[in-house]
Amino acid sequence: MPELPDVSVYVEALQQRLLGQPLLKLRLTSPFVLRTFDPPPSELHGKTVQSISRLGKRIVFEFDGELFLIVHLMIAGRFRWLAPGAKVPGKLGLAALDFPNGTLVLTEAGSKKRASMHIVRGAEAVHAHDPGGIEPLEATLDEFAAALTRERHTLKRTLTDPHVFSGIGNAYSDEILHRARLSPVQLTTNLDAGEIERLWRATRETLIDWTNRLRADAGGDFPEKVTAFRDGMAVHGRYNQPCPDCGSPVQRIVYADNETNYCARCQTGGKLLADRALSRLLHSDWPKSIDDL
Repeated sequence: MPELPDVSVYVEALQQRLLGQPLLKLRLTSPFVLRTFDPPPSELHGKTVQSISRLGKRIVFEFDGELFLIVHLMIAGRFRWLAPGAKVPGKLGLAALDFPNGTLVLTEAGSKKRASMHIVRGAEAVHAHDPGGIEPLEATLDEFAAALTRERHTLKRTLTDPHVFSGIGNAYSDEILHRARLSPVQLTTNLDAGEIERLWRATRETLIDWTNRLRADAGGDFPEKVTAFRDGMAVHGRYNQPCPDCGSPVQRIVYADNETNYCARCQTGGKLLADRALSRLLHSDWPKSIDDL
């Protein structure tokens, strides 16, 4: 799922191309992508783009007359910037926004169509789509600590909860925790002041660093290679590959459609965290430490 760095770079690229441009037409090729019926899509036609912003992991287009288009890319949704009037790609295409200078196409890979668009009227309606998490790059240390410790959960769950922190998901939470040298299953209420500050700094540094990297990779072009797995990541998506800091094989905890990646030597004092599937299968043969492994 595109997270804060990816969505921020998308927003910058869209601002460069679309601010002040009139929407000629919104073409829907999937009947399910638009989750609202009033205002209708036709009401956006001819309206000028006034602003484009990030709302958590959502992208908000503001048009004349306090009309807003909210796009949530979910896991596999992506944008493509094509020539004016371009054809929407067959199986992947969900919608196209036609402008005088180009066509913005929304695509989604996979069979589960989760990406969504909402057309709403007024700032209050936009606010209803905000889960309420604080912006991690704007939060002071005290604000960060208050949000982090408000409830007793694991660090991984709390960092990825949009009601707590805005824009952080599975990929960058792994990178943040590795940089902070903290276990993904450490409880938020068991951190001392030094660990909280370390996590706050790691969160800021990781998100700023990756936003700058992605911006540089795009090089002024429209970002095309938006993925959760990036060359240069320390642990995310690097199971069994060497940790760049200590050389130990990166470990994982698999659950549902996601997995948490971590370095046992850097983050858990060498302890291997129980993976539900493997540890249940191996029972007493499950290694307890990275050295046993």
